[in-house]
Amino acid sequence: MEKTFTKNVKQALNNPVLRANYRKALDALAEKRKTAFADISLELPARREAAYALRLNSLHKLPELLSQLEQKLNENGIHVHWAQTPQEANQIAESILRQNNAKKIIKGKSMITEEIRLNDYLEEHGFNVIESDLGEFIVQLAGEKPAHIVAPIIYKNKEQVAKLFAEKLNFHGSSAEELTHAARQFLRKEFYSADAGLSGVNFAVAQTGTLCLVENEGNGRFCTTIPPLHIAFMSLEKVVEKFSDVPLLYSMLCRSASGQKITVYFNMISKPRQKDEKDGPQHVHLIILDNNRSTILSDPLLRKTLLCIRCGACMNNCPVYTNIGGHAYDAAIPGPIGKILMPQIAGMEKYGHLATASSLCAACVEVCPVKIPITDILLKLRAQATSLKNLSFKQRLYSGKLAEKIAFMLWAYIFSSPLRYKLFLKMLHAFPALIPLKVRFTPMLRQWTKTRDFPMPR
Repeated sequence: MEKTFTKNVKQALNNPVLRANYRKALDALAEKRKTAFADISLELPARREAAYALRLNSLHKLPELLSQLEQKLNENGIHVHWAQTPQEANQIAESILRQNNAKKIIKGKSMITEEIRLNDYLEEHGFNVIESDLGEFIVQLAGEKPAHIVAPIIYKNKEQVAKLFAEKLNFHGSSAEELTHAARQFLRKEFYSADAGLSGVNFAVAQTGTLCLVENEGNGRFCTTIPPLHIAFMSLEKVVEKFSDVPLLYSMLCRSASGQKITVYFNMISKPRQKDEKDGPQHVHLIILDNNRSTILSDPLLRKTLLCIRCGACMNNCPVYTNIGGHAYDAAIPGPIGKILMPQIAGMEKYGHLATASSLCAACVEVCPVKIPITDILLKLRAQATSLKNLSFKQRLYSGKLAEKIAFMLWAYIFSSPLRYKLFLKMLHAFPALIPLKVRFTPMLRQWTKTRDFPMPR
């Protein structure tokens, strides 16, 4: 994965159109965030502190709150399923769909389903899955993956989308309004013909058993009310204690994610359709995913990763993400939050290298609405990634960790003694040919000396 990441980064840096698309979009999002917080700028530190306290409280009480949430949802008529792994979550979803004879599925935006690769799983098992969020719909048409947790199509410009619509939908329009209208026309009939609707969950209220869904396009409401079956997915940390906790978190999410004080739609789902109601699904299921999150909770620092409310502000202000884009990470969750989450849920051996893809400038920490100490967590993950524990000799040698450790041991041995240090310098001066040889065969030095002269030892 590390080699793939390096390759992806090089390709992204050499793609001027891609970099321009990201720069334009992210600058706009960052500016919108500033404008959205302007009217409460004096209150912002206190609000961030309060949001941090609310999320931390939920994590401290998580087992109790999840138990209460399950009880309330069952009382409300919503079926609750627990999944330890992505595979288990996918299998539960498949089982529910088959039990209800559902083949065609309309899906709202959900990062948790990206994490478990639900679309790929369902399509491999014969289901027809259609994304209804405009950005996700475009990504699906292109046969690609979302590049941002809030703006999945951020890497494409209007001209690229128009070309895609011409190829896939035989629609020849050019303005954003025309393209949006074409997508809506296509999707409208899909909502009414779908057997099931899938969605994510932004907040789940333990006190009332309410699933909250934040959106702007109305597709989330269509997905959760028109089809006869609704399946919602959430990771276990999305629960909050009381309904009074939601307004602050909702406000911080909207202002941070899209620069809005509130989104166009805020859906609250507590029950399936009742006898006196004209719309809504007849059956509602909630799948709650762990995927190593219970392990993350055991560490006082790492658990703060789970404070995240998925606003994407860290990505919008990250210089690394701005330059390489979301796809370079080759991860369901890219950017600063992905660098700390993916190694913990999918394994250090697979994603540990992401912890080093940061300048530690802390721009992400400054804008995080729930004050996640991303840089502190990155440093801890870096220490874990460079540990030789539990690695075979072959793994150590291949990863370079063994060579790195040996190099630092030699360095410490030489520099810890004035005599050894002087002898070492004399040797280098006596055999200057060794220096270019060392540069030539040491990748780190070779990269460094591409634009610099190698200094002679003194």
